Amino acid sequence: MFDWLKRNKEPEQQKESRAGQAIFTGTQGAKWVTAGDKISAKQYAFEGYQKNVIAYQAINKRADSVAALSWIARTPSGEVLDNHPFLQLIENPNPMQSRSEFIRALIGFFSISGNGYIERVLVRNEPRELYALRSDRMTVKPSATGFPAGYRYQVGQDYRDWEADPITGISDIRHLKSFNPLDDWYGMSPLMAGAYAVDQHNESMAWIQALLQNSAAPSGMLEYTGDSGLTDDEFNRLKAEIDEKFSGARNAGRPIVGEHIKWQQMGLSPVDLAIIETKYSAARDISLALGVPPLLLNIPGDSTYSNYREARLAFYEETVIPLAEYVRDELNAWLSPFFGGVELDIDLDQIPAIAEKRMELWSMADAATDLTINERRALKGYDDIAGGDELLVNAGLIPLSFADLPTDTGSEPVQLGDDGPALLKAIAYGETKNFAPPKGVQEAAQQGLDYRREYGRGGTEVGIARARDLSNGRSVSLETINRMVSFFARHEENRVPPSERTLPDGGPTNGWIAWQLWGGDAGRAWANRISDQEDSD
Repeated sequence: MFDWLKRNKEPEQQKESRAGQAIFTGTQGAKWVTAGDKISAKQYAFEGYQKNVIAYQAINKRADSVAALSWIARTPSGEVLDNHPFLQLIENPNPMQSRSEFIRALIGFFSISGNGYIERVLVRNEPRELYALRSDRMTVKPSATGFPAGYRYQVGQDYRDWEADPITGISDIRHLKSFNPLDDWYGMSPLMAGAYAVDQHNESMAWIQALLQNSAAPSGMLEYTGDSGLTDDEFNRLKAEIDEKFSGARNAGRPIVGEHIKWQQMGLSPVDLAIIETKYSAARDISLALGVPPLLLNIPGDSTYSNYREARLAFYEETVIPLAEYVRDELNAWLSPFFGGVELDIDLDQIPAIAEKRMELWSMADAATDLTINERRALKGYDDIAGGDELLVNAGLIPLSFADLPTDTGSEPVQLGDDGPALLKAIAYGETKNFAPPKGVQEAAQQGLDYRREYGRGGTEVGIARARDLSNGRSVSLETINRMVSFFARHEENRVPPSERTLPDGGPTNGWIAWQLWGGDAGRAWANRISDQEDSD
């Protein structure tokens, strides 16, 4: 019998999972059944995950994508913290799992059963460990208040109970559940909505397998056309010979030769049944139920998205990010009070799939003529800066409040007081040096943007922003020129033109794309020339 069932220790001081030993020593099968659904979680896992390649891959893609996201911690004022105990907890949830493995398990259980359970381990009233518990072993104890009275983790006849406050719902177990219109205590599995599709796909695969094992011929019978019937010995010998010489994949295509024997087909052919299209149709329905575009699972016949990039973007925007934000909100509501209001967040800037869309938003913000500097920065996710509430006009990009000032200021600078940021005053009156990129630099930067748009790789956000300025012919400061000189010096070894090497997708290397984003060879020559000239002056 399990020793931990006999212990009498305070759980707050015990730094181990109270379900831990049952997890690793239990051998009994799952017995979990929801109130509204009589199909067990074990059947969902077996039929919808272990036996179905589409559901298996779709669930793994959901779990892997959420697990790959980067997390950050924020103070109540919005300040980003690079290191904090809350962030350390999610990065190392327990001695057995990393952050990725923990989240992958949690999302996997949630995707299969519609329910996810997290156990927290407190040490001196501070969360130290988190565990993702198997959904098929968990039971919710109902109460009359609408909140759970507790939870039970059961393996065979052994179990561990956790209490929950029936008024506030506070417990050392956090229950994540999907919306279920017919059950107050358990979430609804997405595989329930796709159950028919899962069955159709599994049956299609089983039918094709059986067909292959029977010489790839549909059901039928051998008809004896002789005048006298077969004796029992002749019938048994003929049947054994057919099983031995004409059944199975090894004997596919071997003809049956015999006197007075005729083959009579009784079943429909695969073409008549359209079995392959039925399988693909069921596969598309399974992917729909799990929120994964069929194109990402290499399912033929889907034309919802024109290319892989669009499908991947839709997958992240409609499935991955909402799912990750749901987990984030649950963890924050449950654990943030222990950390003084510090909350976890998803670092959206680190998601490559949405970088292209964010770049388009940045371009829109830069091109807008009716937004202030701070409004543009807000669209990009940056904080306001002092003096950034000025509205710039296209003619010289000066503050609108400067438009009626005289252009001939004489030898003495005009004193404007607090009317506009000091930097914009300097730009307006030529007190800073700026350099307009020549045509060759503009063309190289535009080619880098075209490469980035076509292949979805190469360069960084800084390089993309630099290419937008250069391709549009915008003047750059001497500081930017020096940065360009430094970039080209650091990345000389990555300069591999397409004439020397291309990648399997037909595009240039990432190093060449980044090189072009910064102006290419023309940009390097231009920046070095200006830098040398300024040094000599």
